[in-house]
Amino acid sequence: MAFLEAKNLSHHFFTEQQATTALEQVNFTVAEGEFVSFLGPSGCGKSTLLSLLAGLMEPTNGTIHFAGQNVEIGYMLQQDFLFPWKTIEDNVALGLTILKKENREIVDELLEQFQLSHTKKLFPPQLSGGMRQRIALARTLAVKPALLLLDEPFSALDFRSKLTLENFVADTLKQFSTTTILVTHDISEAIAMSDKVFIFSARPGTIVKSFIIPQEIRELTPFEARNAPAFQVLFQEIWEELDTDED
Repeated sequence: MAFLEAKNLSHHFFTEQQATTALEQVNFTVAEGEFVSFLGPSGCGKSTLLSLLAGLMEPTNGTIHFAGQNVEIGYMLQQDFLFPWKTIEDNVALGLTILKKENREIVDELLEQFQLSHTKKLFPPQLSGGMRQRIALARTLAVKPALLLLDEPFSALDFRSKLTLENFVADTLKQFSTTTILVTHDISEAIAMSDKVFIFSARPGTIVKSFIIPQEIRELTPFEARNAPAFQVLFQEIWEELDTDED
């Protein structure tokens, strides 16, 4: 049985002047522990899909079904949204505090695992963008989510920091066996990090094709994957699929 199943998802936004269809008849499944990416042009409804999965909005039509009850969901955005007046350890503990599960041992363990123990008494403005995103990930994982939603979390970083963080996130999520959904418009990122990639059409967004990432790529780090022969072949296939859809 799938960990997550979406059936016939459609979503419309209404104003006094018009109705806009963001998503139309979206169907997919995600297995437990799987890392999947949704890839498509800007404005195709990828972020809307994450909001529906996170329960921030109800779909206009269709259903979202989780295999378990009360699934804890973590949501990591493009911006880190760390509180600049709180220390790093207090930022990491934020979700635990809100859920009244505060446990400083978990915070210390995560900071040590992320090689950021030396930052616990510092404040976010004292850290680089890449380190802040690692802190944001630690904060998200502190509540032990069964599903992690990533909304273009690396797009604000320079290329070197982006590749470093991709490697770090991929390795960390494998250790935690966290089911993960990433939305991005970066083909290389989607291929390098995922087990499966779903291609979205332009708005209204719907899934037009899916690609299973070959095992020879999945066994590599995201940085190493970009140099694999199979990577370039798959990149070209996805590029052509996106180009065809835009036409």
